[in-house]
Amino acid sequence: MTMRWLTVMLLSMTTAMAAHGSVTKASFGTTPDGTAVDVYTLKSDTVEARITNYGARIVSIKTADKNGKVADVVLGYDTLAGYLADTAYFGAVVGRYGNRIAHGEFKLDGKTYHLPINNGGNSLHGGTTGFDKHVWKAREVPEGVELTLVSKDGDQGYPGTLTAHVRYTLHHNALRIDYSASTDKDTVVNLTNHSYFNLGGIGSGTILNDEIMIAADKYTPADVGLIPTGELAPVEGTPMDFRKATVIGKRIHDNFEQLKIAGGYDQNWVLRGSNGEIKTAARVHDPVSGRVLTVTTTEPGVQFYTGNFLDGTLHGPGGVAYGKNTGLCLETQHFPDSPNHPSFPTTELKPGQSRHSTTTFTFSTEK
Repeated sequence: MTMRWLTVMLLSMTTAMAAHGSVTKASFGTTPDGTAVDVYTLKSDTVEARITNYGARIVSIKTADKNGKVADVVLGYDTLAGYLADTAYFGAVVGRYGNRIAHGEFKLDGKTYHLPINNGGNSLHGGTTGFDKHVWKAREVPEGVELTLVSKDGDQGYPGTLTAHVRYTLHHNALRIDYSASTDKDTVVNLTNHSYFNLGGIGSGTILNDEIMIAADKYTPADVGLIPTGELAPVEGTPMDFRKATVIGKRIHDNFEQLKIAGGYDQNWVLRGSNGEIKTAARVHDPVSGRVLTVTTTEPGVQFYTGNFLDGTLHGPGGVAYGKNTGLCLETQHFPDSPNHPSFPTTELKPGQSRHSTTTFTFSTEK
């Protein structure tokens, strides 16, 4: 009886330890200026995630399919050199302001600020040298790694010295991202992760046969520069309606203005629920592998992007070409161009305040 009890206890402890997992650190190379870059491997009983402090990026996420076969389900590169030359923001934390700001301008406290133009007349993902191009300071934490970046006043035209913390933790089948930011001067901030997911695994083809549900009744239509018009439009009766799981490719080529503008899906959906409360943003299912990704967040919106600008010129592990629609992004966020739309949830941050948000990527399978 005692031996049986001890065996049960040992099994329980082993299971708990596996779920909590481990964190290991290794060199990932150096930047051209000689700055050392590291990669952290987070392991649980079901998932392995690799995080680098260059751009606070997710390098890989390995998880099993319905038959137990393990594959990497995020697009990325084998080496630091790939990320140094990257133009697609693979796996990166983008900022100071993720997504677009119209004409690279916004007003705050009566003053107009000018940002670098790097996307069709607009400023995208923080400018020409955004957070994705910096080496963050890293420290190990239980079940993960915390990355810190100090962005000086005037960096890329933004006011205030901003201190950003991004913490990745892995428990069982859930990779959680906690963002926080503080400033010494009024500013704007919108941090998100720009991972491209392919639940079939890298090299398995496009994501067009995946099924997606987005928990949103409205979205923010955009102009030809992918800048929101300010309208919150209903998804009902349009190809933007993913309230029920729908095959991504089913309507992607429909004669619908928003799809023509973006060359596919690349819009912001207005999530149900209050800003700041944890809610489901989206659920993606790959029917071939059986893998399922569920995204929960405290953010008010999510940008669903179907990799429309990937053209095969970027290559991943084993020389795999990343062609159009070979990955999808679910960027949890405040709305694009919010500083220029007072009716949108505010992205302003003042001294003495701290901005917090949480997003979790949970992996499972269906037969």
